[in-house]
Amino acid sequence: MSAEDILKDDNKKSLNFIETIVETDLSEGKNDGRIQTRFPPEPNGYLHIGHSKAIAIDFGIARNYNGCCNLRFDDTNPIKEDVEYVDAIKEDIQWLGYDWANIYYASDYFPQLWDFAVQLIKEGKAYIDEQSAEDIAKQKGTPTQAGIESPFRNRPIEESLDLFQKMNEGALEEGSMVLRAKIDMASSNMHFRDPIIYRIINQPHHRTGTTWKAYPMYDFAHGQCDYFEGVTHSICTLEFVVHRPLYDWFIDQLATDEYRPHQYEFNRLNLTYTVMSKRKLLQLVQEQLVDGWDDPRMPTICGFRRRGYTPEAIHNFIDRIGYTKYDGINDISLLEYSIREDLNKRASRVSVVLDPIKLVLTNYPEDKTELMDAQNNPEDESAGSHKILFAKELYIERGDFMEDAPKKYFRLTPGNEVRLKNAYIVKCTGCKKDADGNILEVYAEYDDQTKSGMPESGRKVKGTIHWVATQDATDLEVRVYDRLFMVENPSEDERDFRDLMNPDSLKVLTGCKGESYIKGAQVQDKFQFQRIGYFCVDKDSTSDKLIFNRTVSLKDSWSKTKEK
Repeated sequence: MSAEDILKDDNKKSLNFIETIVETDLSEGKNDGRIQTRFPPEPNGYLHIGHSKAIAIDFGIARNYNGCCNLRFDDTNPIKEDVEYVDAIKEDIQWLGYDWANIYYASDYFPQLWDFAVQLIKEGKAYIDEQSAEDIAKQKGTPTQAGIESPFRNRPIEESLDLFQKMNEGALEEGSMVLRAKIDMASSNMHFRDPIIYRIINQPHHRTGTTWKAYPMYDFAHGQCDYFEGVTHSICTLEFVVHRPLYDWFIDQLATDEYRPHQYEFNRLNLTYTVMSKRKLLQLVQEQLVDGWDDPRMPTICGFRRRGYTPEAIHNFIDRIGYTKYDGINDISLLEYSIREDLNKRASRVSVVLDPIKLVLTNYPEDKTELMDAQNNPEDESAGSHKILFAKELYIERGDFMEDAPKKYFRLTPGNEVRLKNAYIVKCTGCKKDADGNILEVYAEYDDQTKSGMPESGRKVKGTIHWVATQDATDLEVRVYDRLFMVENPSEDERDFRDLMNPDSLKVLTGCKGESYIKGAQVQDKFQFQRIGYFCVDKDSTSDKLIFNRTVSLKDSWSKTKEK
């Protein structure tokens, strides 16, 4: 099923609380039956998996109710923003299966926001404060103690207007003055205590150049941009609940009609063994603790994409965790379950040996080869099959042979029989070792009456192992990725998050052997390596060298580790 089909199927699912609000508003004829949302990322980094939940609700609501969703970049801080991030955000949204009605930028509204700020000054509802950020913070008070009014709170309107103009002329230093809204320094809501709404930033903007030196704060720009665009349902995460009264207050000062955008909040997507902080993710990249924003261990959407995750798996995961009004942390095992479930339906099965050792079938004819039929995907009959070469000498996993094996070891050991996948039953007869006792080759005899598909007279063996013929093998590099952090909730741990990183989060295996069927694989092609896990072709691959990333193991090994 395609990403588009998954998205269409969402309509059949039970409603979440936001969808219930939307349906109620439609039934009551609010906003003239109009539904409009927006996804407003700041272009100061790459989107992470948490953003996928916001993307799904913002774009999903618009699609499901015949509305529109705009992509609006919150580019109010030129210090941190870059066109690189803008392009990456667009790519991620489209990969998830969505498209926007329009693209806007907060900077599109800088003239309107400036005029609104001037209006507030003229109405006595804003003033220029020349105190330092530290002094302003001290005067804010506490949730149980009222704040102290700024000595500049009642400065003349004309003076504030003149200074506000100077803030944007480039002659003043950053931090020398700010514009604050004049609301209520005794309010129980700390955000009402004369919030800063403009500050000076003497750095060129990626879209407006040097036109502006005074830039609006997020709390001032966000709601007004919603209003200018005609947003009906402004959907945010729960940390914005306490900001909502200020959001409404600004719009009440601005609005000239009955229309108002309304803000609604839902729980964030937090994952175990993961950090979502943009600051920490940026540190990982800048300190080269990972290989860029799309490192397959990163929780970025592009990182998951490179690792081999699919949009369908991410949507299914979001559907499973749902939207509530209570924050929590989701087990990453559920996300891994979702990708296993999806790839099980779509990934071709191939034989790849990660740690090869040679198996010689001593009674198999020297000059004989056979083409064995290998089913591409037993979950999908339409996927067909392919041929895999069988010969006297094969590669098997080193771990599939043990000279002195415990009682319940059902793979190759002297005197024991196993089935070679899609081929014959073989009986181990011994091995060859070097002077140090290292095993060089394993020997076995095959039974020519046990070829897969032939009647076996009820003969059964307990073990089945995979293999690759030595003369048909393709050399591969395989990158085995695991969780980036060792602790369940690194964000809440008091230790430096870098000290919590998993030293085994990446193992690069060279000399791996794969069947020739995968020679023509392209970047992002996905496979199940039989008995090992799901893998995809990495972008670092060349025509001479295939590199695979492990998306996920076949089974959840971390849960067992935790139980121990």
